[in-house]
Amino acid sequence: MIDGIPVWGPAEEGALRQIKTCAKTADKVALMADHHKGYAVPIGGVVAYKDAISPSGVGFDIACGNKAVRLDMPGPALRADIRKIMDEVWQTISFGIGRRNTEAVEDKLFESAAWKCEAAAPLKEMARGQLGTVGSGNHYVDLFTDEQDRAWIGVHFGSRGLGHKIATWFLKRAGTKDGMDVEPCVIDADSDLGEQYIACMHLAGAYAYAGRDWVCGRVAKLLGAPIVEEVHNHHNFAWRETHGGEEYWVVRKGATPAFPGQKGFVGGTMGETSVILEGVENEEAKYSLYSTVHGAGRVMGRNEAKGKVDRKTGELLRAGKVTQEMMQGWLKRANVELRGAGLDESPDCYKRLPEVLAEHGKSIRILHTLTPAGVAMAGANEFDPYKD
Repeated sequence: MIDGIPVWGPAEEGALRQIKTCAKTADKVALMADHHKGYAVPIGGVVAYKDAISPSGVGFDIACGNKAVRLDMPGPALRADIRKIMDEVWQTISFGIGRRNTEAVEDKLFESAAWKCEAAAPLKEMARGQLGTVGSGNHYVDLFTDEQDRAWIGVHFGSRGLGHKIATWFLKRAGTKDGMDVEPCVIDADSDLGEQYIACMHLAGAYAYAGRDWVCGRVAKLLGAPIVEEVHNHHNFAWRETHGGEEYWVVRKGATPAFPGQKGFVGGTMGETSVILEGVENEEAKYSLYSTVHGAGRVMGRNEAKGKVDRKTGELLRAGKVTQEMMQGWLKRANVELRGAGLDESPDCYKRLPEVLAEHGKSIRILHTLTPAGVAMAGANEFDPYKD
């Protein structure tokens, strides 16, 4: 506990300052072990309100989340052809900002009444074209093997331009200040604006789920292997939940729901293991509102890692702390086949996932450890304007 706030792991000063600001208007708050600064609300922050909702708490990438699927495919078959497989993944799945899927994806979510909301109505056709694309930043398609040498697919991305534009619309309509160290946007959940936001948030959630479903299914088809198990969660979302006999809107920003028996896929870095875990009932879990980490957590900002480059001229204005040799060294030692990615996604930029998970050890159980064989992300020169 730090000033009455449950904090897992060593407290990062900027994130702690942000969650203290959130606590002024929230009923309950907590900070997961992978926490670091975000826009208004820290990544790894859990913020609960009895009668309010926070668009800046959910963030710009509404319903960003992870999905992992286990395949009916042995590990040796995956590793034997990993170079060709990763070429096919890279050629088939669209990575990057503003991309359209080269394959049309139909889904019943486009029949939702929520598309009539003012924030969502102009975005429907853009969203239809982007469904099943992955984006940039730390979003990925990974191929793994587990401790029984079985093949898995893991993906991490959210609602793409749809979620970003919806979030921007509501933050502007609510008159919120832009910036990192500002008070979070909090609106009455029962107000007209609050009800519209909740409808649009759920629309973006359905969109993100459909996108992750499609990508996992498409990669499984490339591999010619049926899916036999699925684990799927948002980690930038708000849920109506009961805690201690009272109902709250629980906002998790970069935090995975982990109720007893609920499974989650938590990704590590491109050169290290990820996990499938489940929540465990205990006293500590109650303080987190049954939440856990969503990843390893950054220790280095993107520009700090890769340096600052003039986008017009390509001139290096400031050298970064991570070199190509450092990143390639990680991948060579881990025997990972990489497509895309920049220095700001090197394992050097992150905490070590086993250490982060250990901070939550009493409230989670590791079910499977996933070792990466192939990683695909947007290219190094992909500009990412999204804020979370």
